[in-house]
Amino acid sequence: MEGFRMDRRHLLAAALGALAAPALPAAAVAQDAPAAAEAPALTPAQARTVDRLIDAGLEDARAWEILESLTTEIGPRLAGSQDEARARDWGVRTFKALGFKNVRIETFEMPYWERVHEAAEIVSPFAQELKATALGNSVATPEGGVVGEVVRFRTLPELQDAPMTGLEGKIVFVDEAMPRTQDGSGYGWGVQKRSGAANEAARRGAAAAIIRSAGTSQVRTPHTGNMRYDDDVTPAPIAAISNPDADQLARVMERADGPVELRLEISVRTLESVESGNVIAEIPGRSDDLIVIGGHLDSWDHGTGAVDDGAGVAITAAAAKLIDELPGRPARTIRVIMWGAEEVGLLGARAYARAHADELDRHLIASESDFGAGPVWRFRTGFGEQSLAKAAVFEKALRRLGVGPGDNEASGGPDVIPLRQAGVPAFRLHQDGRDYFDLHHTQEDTIDKVDEADLRQNVAAWAAAVYIASELDGGYRE
Repeated sequence: MEGFRMDRRHLLAAALGALAAPALPAAAVAQDAPAAAEAPALTPAQARTVDRLIDAGLEDARAWEILESLTTEIGPRLAGSQDEARARDWGVRTFKALGFKNVRIETFEMPYWERVHEAAEIVSPFAQELKATALGNSVATPEGGVVGEVVRFRTLPELQDAPMTGLEGKIVFVDEAMPRTQDGSGYGWGVQKRSGAANEAARRGAAAAIIRSAGTSQVRTPHTGNMRYDDDVTPAPIAAISNPDADQLARVMERADGPVELRLEISVRTLESVESGNVIAEIPGRSDDLIVIGGHLDSWDHGTGAVDDGAGVAITAAAAKLIDELPGRPARTIRVIMWGAEEVGLLGARAYARAHADELDRHLIASESDFGAGPVWRFRTGFGEQSLAKAAVFEKALRRLGVGPGDNEASGGPDVIPLRQAGVPAFRLHQDGRDYFDLHHTQEDTIDKVDEADLRQNVAAWAAAVYIASELDGGYRE
């Protein structure tokens, strides 16, 4: 990480030329007029504004101030809890203090789950505690917990291929490690074991399931996260154990002369329906076309939700404020959203898409910051084929920040998925996530893990990208 940051600082210090292309002789312009009309570009004035936004973003402290306020004054914000409700009120105050317009909360109903107690221990042959955390939506164990022989599977597919008999009353252990990557690509398949282990264990009559955490940390902090039971199973309780504890349990099983027994205890509280909501604010533009950006307001309950996703809330709000401070109005209206209940199934995102279904044709483009606070290193698009040439305008502007080009497969971020499914174009500013899964969904997700210089680089990149998205003529669907 340190070497990467040194390179990035060098890039940030480099003075590159103006973003606008040099003027061509009049004859050349006339001769090349059809080609020039097809090649999108910023005007010289717009290019200078992008440079000013980047310069301002690299010096702006508001993202840090917003993040510090959220994580200190609110702390953990479990979806549907009173803490998330306090966070929504905080969001309204924050948006109004920034001078944004049309600030409101759009509420929706959701089922509620919270942990009450969790514990795991090896009973025999080498008795010892394991650091464990219940996965979101897990059912409780019977009072006093369950005790069973541990059966280890190295991967989720090994469990899926296991016979349908032989696991009755036992505790399934899926010991599948997740790789550390810059783009977080290991998470997509690594997280499948949360629901997969619980459902496959339940189908085979197991008493419970445990998994190696879906994370990369080598400290004893288990990673929580949401899971879902299939309709055709009788739910089995499930917990994650920390990576060092997974290693320890595997060693115990190797050294034991006979079966290894484990006790797992989980107690939870559930409610059929509680209120959550999305906090929404706008910077009115010269048109009613909408650019939607934001981060999710809820977090898991172990840490204070600094990297997941207080940082995204802070980055996008601060970037939008820089655009708001420009003379005049942006070409398009910028809508900033603090989505609710993301962690438990994109509930706020889905509620937003339903509530705004009749205006989705006005949604020009959308994006979310939800991958921590590492420096942005890649720009990806989700544009229509005829709009792909516009990507080069963004890439040229962001290059001075050490941001390289990506492909055209951007989802826009988790909370943008329902909008993408409805046909809304997207972009994504990918952050360096090599340490993200050391922190997310754990008690280590606290503000001291955030580098303020990286946060400012994010703000600069977001301010530039959103401004360009607003100012380029036309849309991004075709």
